[in-house]
Amino acid sequence: MDTLNQLLAGSGFISISPGNLAMFAIAGLLIYLAITKKYEPLLLIPIGFGAILANLPLANMGSNGDGLMALIYNLGIKTELLPPLIFLGVGVLTDFRPLLGRPLTFLLGAAAQLGIFAAALGAAYLLGFTPREAAAIGIIGGADGPTSIYLASQLAPHLLGPIAVAAYSYMSLVPIIQPPIMRLLTTKAERNIDMPQAKEVSQTAVILFPLVSGIVACLGVPSSAPLIGMLMFGNLLRECGVTERLKKTAGGVFIDIVTIFLGLSVGATMDAALFLGLATIKILLLGAVAFSFSTFGGVLFAKLLNLLLPRRSRINPCIGAAGVSAVPMAARVVQQFVSDQTDGRVNPLMPAMGPNVAGVIGSAVAAGVFLTLLG
Repeated sequence: MDTLNQLLAGSGFISISPGNLAMFAIAGLLIYLAITKKYEPLLLIPIGFGAILANLPLANMGSNGDGLMALIYNLGIKTELLPPLIFLGVGVLTDFRPLLGRPLTFLLGAAAQLGIFAAALGAAYLLGFTPREAAAIGIIGGADGPTSIYLASQLAPHLLGPIAVAAYSYMSLVPIIQPPIMRLLTTKAERNIDMPQAKEVSQTAVILFPLVSGIVACLGVPSSAPLIGMLMFGNLLRECGVTERLKKTAGGVFIDIVTIFLGLSVGATMDAALFLGLATIKILLLGAVAFSFSTFGGVLFAKLLNLLLPRRSRINPCIGAAGVSAVPMAARVVQQFVSDQTDGRVNPLMPAMGPNVAGVIGSAVAAGVFLTLLG
């Protein structure tokens, strides 16, 4: 009997709290959405399972303990290791030719970062977050999960869980959030603008781009170097033509392994005591504001450019919505929306990829700006 009592005393069942049960439900919802709705399953499933582990009483599987998840968190997130490694894989998987073929669309990627700064200001001045917390929340507007994790881990590690969940949730909701905004901001005539084929990009240009742009961006905002540097190194592996083995590894098995550890360690921060609270609700609301403002910024800036461009060179304003860095989902959403609105006559997938990949650079640079000012 004493042995049984000892086992029961050491069991997590008698220590489980309503907060733990609530987190199990939230984790289950993330996993459900990932499986049934295909919402960012490669990250929401590890994050959801990590949250379950973090809320097992007495198991010591949270990021604040000294167990397995704390080890992964301390080595991978606190050291700022895993997000830049994700960017290495993203660089391998990113084709910058649509951007190089239409350099003007780089401006749309920059304009679509509007939501980052709008949400950061709102968080700081309206909702009472500190400047460091507000910056970490605002980066959700870039629709870039690894960048959100990277910035939050340095400026507001206690908010890492809610920020990561919000970032990946809104990335998944691109097909729901963006079409109504594009419909609101554009006319039928604007949606019917059929952009001409972009000019062909030489092999020399695609090799020089990661070298030159990486150097310029990292010199301009040195704090962005871990993200931009790894992104451009990965892209160089893709384009140089002589590192096929490295390209296949970085864009395949390597990024998958890093994604597993990143998701689990982020989920391990979602302890009930930290996650369940008013701050999480505010972050989720600010994430929606940030994402919507980013979409507004891209579309409205495209409309502004059209006022300055000759008629034959005007761009379809809808491609500005792709400036958020949810690659390639945002570009595909723009393509589907415009095609549906024009009965298949206009299909701007490749033009939309220009601002889409520019947004990856833009969000990383924005994170570097925040780190320079607040880090």
